[in-house]
Amino acid sequence: MLLSTSCIQEQDASASALQEPVSPATVVTETESISAADSSASAMTASTAAASAPAPGATAEWNYPGPRPLPGAILPQKRIVAFYGNLLSRRMGILGELDPDEMLEKLDAEVENWSKADSLTPVQPALHLIAVTAQGHPSAGGKYRLRMKHDMIDQVLELASRRNAIVFLDVQVGHSTLQEELPHLEKYLKMPHVHLGIDAEFAMKEGKIPGRSIGTFDAEDINYATGYLAGLVQAHQLPPKLLIVHRFTQRMITNYQDIKLRPETQVVMHMDGWGSPALKKDTYRRFIVKEPVQFTGFKVFYKNDLRNSPRLMTPEEIIALSPSPLYIQYQ
Repeated sequence: MLLSTSCIQEQDASASALQEPVSPATVVTETESISAADSSASAMTASTAAASAPAPGATAEWNYPGPRPLPGAILPQKRIVAFYGNLLSRRMGILGELDPDEMLEKLDAEVENWSKADSLTPVQPALHLIAVTAQGHPSAGGKYRLRMKHDMIDQVLELASRRNAIVFLDVQVGHSTLQEELPHLEKYLKMPHVHLGIDAEFAMKEGKIPGRSIGTFDAEDINYATGYLAGLVQAHQLPPKLLIVHRFTQRMITNYQDIKLRPETQVVMHMDGWGSPALKKDTYRRFIVKEPVQFTGFKVFYKNDLRNSPRLMTPEEIIALSPSPLYIQYQ
């Protein structure tokens, strides 16, 4: 059984959905439930650095936090447009919702939309696979997580090759740790076109059940991930690795100011909340802009964003945010 992700949604449905034998459960809160304490706790320390990020296409000068990356880095020369999900589920994201050919055609259409919206920044297509999924039950070893078989990762790599797309492997640790999970993916992370995503929502440090409360990562966890990736880059002469960090509340990421930026890695703080355009912009401002790290990302939910809104945000609207997101994810 897979535990569906999408930023803790549908509180009222979660208890029964966790019992479904095949379809994933839908997780438990929406961004409207963010507490007043969250909104007042945001720090402003480094906001100037993030706000100084160059407009799309302005890549000659390095105006981003951290050291200039090694040759071969994707950001900020390109904007990434990624389809997210799991091939075993039609409810966890667009990657598994559609048949492969239809999914790739839809990705082509989104790439074209973004290319038209910002002709100065080339678009890099991507497939973002949830390779370790949180579970609503203890699973093997009591870790509340399920590792996907390598056959599935191979299948996603083959699909990506049809569009010259890069691949992200996303990890929901449950009661496990990044230290335990990342080595199982090293075979793939050593590939130059494969990158990493980590989801704090399902990192249950306090031993709670995934999907019933929101988890957290500390700077120490993120530093482990970037250190691990940097080691692979150095050992195998790879281009810099991207790390996508999901976030939509204050407590999901702690001690952000202690996150280490390395020339071998590029860190993207990814706004993972759903709702109306006004709400999504506010979540981006409060939890991404006010606690900047390096680059920023923004998620669009094909279904959940329409629950309380008549439309999805357009590429033009997202590009206009400051800093302008360079990683775009569709679920």
